[in-house]
Amino acid sequence: MLNYIWLALLFLGIGAAVTTDLINQNQNKFRNGEAIPVSVILKSEFGKDHKSSAEGELVISKKDFNSFYDDSLKEDISYPVKLTFSKNENAAGIYFKVSKSSPEVLQEIASASGDKDDITGRIKFQPSLRDSIISGSAIFEEVKFLKIKEVTNSILDYAGIAVNIAIGLIGIMALWLGVMKVAEDAGLIKIIANLLKPVTKKLFPDVPADHPAMGSMIMNISANVLGLGNAATPFGLKAMEELEEINPEKGTATNAMCTFLAINTAGLTLIPATAIAIRAAAGSSEPAIIIGTSLFGSISATIAGVTAAKLFEKFPVRKGGFSNWFKSNLKLFLTVGGIILFAALIIFSGLGKLIGSVINPAVIKNIIEGFSIIAIPLLIVVFLGYGFIKKVKVYEQFVEGAKEGFNIAVKIIPYLVAMLFAIGVFRAGGAMDWLIKILKPFTDLIGMPAEALPMALMRPLSGSGSLGIMSEIISVHGPDSFLGIMVSTFYGSTETTFYVLALYFGAVNIKRTRHALPAGLAADVAGILAAVFIVRLLFG
Repeated sequence: MLNYIWLALLFLGIGAAVTTDLINQNQNKFRNGEAIPVSVILKSEFGKDHKSSAEGELVISKKDFNSFYDDSLKEDISYPVKLTFSKNENAAGIYFKVSKSSPEVLQEIASASGDKDDITGRIKFQPSLRDSIISGSAIFEEVKFLKIKEVTNSILDYAGIAVNIAIGLIGIMALWLGVMKVAEDAGLIKIIANLLKPVTKKLFPDVPADHPAMGSMIMNISANVLGLGNAATPFGLKAMEELEEINPEKGTATNAMCTFLAINTAGLTLIPATAIAIRAAAGSSEPAIIIGTSLFGSISATIAGVTAAKLFEKFPVRKGGFSNWFKSNLKLFLTVGGIILFAALIIFSGLGKLIGSVINPAVIKNIIEGFSIIAIPLLIVVFLGYGFIKKVKVYEQFVEGAKEGFNIAVKIIPYLVAMLFAIGVFRAGGAMDWLIKILKPFTDLIGMPAEALPMALMRPLSGSGSLGIMSEIISVHGPDSFLGIMVSTFYGSTETTFYVLALYFGAVNIKRTRHALPAGLAADVAGILAAVFIVRLLFG
């Protein structure tokens, strides 16, 4: 299925780009070859200074701009401009820079050239009575096939981004792999695995309890829960290899594989370290405040993902066996129905406010803040301290484990390049914008701010893409704003589903992924909905 999804991302992105460019070209959105009235306030008087170039202030009235580009500016706009005068004619070349606060159409014109914030053009004018001001009409640079150019640039950019991500992960991977190595040698990981065995037996009934795959899956899940996502990757890859060894149908995902990846794509974690780091870098006074909200969201995502995986594995139903099939799974259906009904009551009724009035959100917030302050130092102290008590050579083993960080980072580069390249095309081509418009009525219904929707849609597709969107939203609205906390919680409540599936299934050459993707997407939807609910409850 990933082959089809990958190709769909590419074709939808390219198709959206071509369609958008043809529409823009037909409607002449950028008014190519047409002149807009402008004026330039020169720093020196025109009539007294006949230099070949000059600097000034380009001014466009809101009336002229709105009429020309069918926009709705509320005030005049101006930009510092450089002019290069022509000989024997009242004309000049112009060059100026736009910013993120500039009208969208000017930003798009600027992006069509090599430099994404530069606009060039030509102005024809007649000297004003006041020599320091010239008035005339300007023709900006021609814009054609803008979206196709953006797709081309994204292909190259995302290939580089994939490598940069892997390199950037080396430090954090080395840190946590070193800590995990100490914990593993001390036997702490084995203790955690034994504690989780009763649960894993229920989750993976087709895998023998003493099979090596079970141990690898437990260690992978444990590492993910502890927020060591990259440290969990080696255990996950090993688990997939061992599950493939007992797979009766090679190349086809088993029920255990689908359930295992549903748990991974749910992103259950105690410490969303990356989101916390971004918030801290943005100057948050409480960067770790999202630990509690992310935990709520990721637990909800995990429950939904596992439930979906268990439901989907019951299909298809053999002909004539529907009655027996329904009776044998009635308990599961009732449980799932109850969960969905309860979640709907909380989200779409006043029950959420009633719960909030009973449990006192202020108390929960204080508990989260307290736990957030000590969580990361506590984990490091416990892991390394336990290793020291068990007479593990803590420093040597930490360094030994940290060495693996580089190798793991390099190993994931091909998978990152493949997936990010397709996602980059999907996003740059405009298909993501179309999807946002389609889903906006639903997000308005559940109370999700429109500004947060791109983050919710990008999170399952790309870790780097969602990280970029989260960083941009935080920089604009502030890390401790309602919107900043919400998008940070989105990041901590879900995982990059497409990347996880591509990485793990690609490692063992699984071609038929069965219900792994639907289960993963179910986890994503549940995590986003839960994040919206808990953030609105505590911070709304």
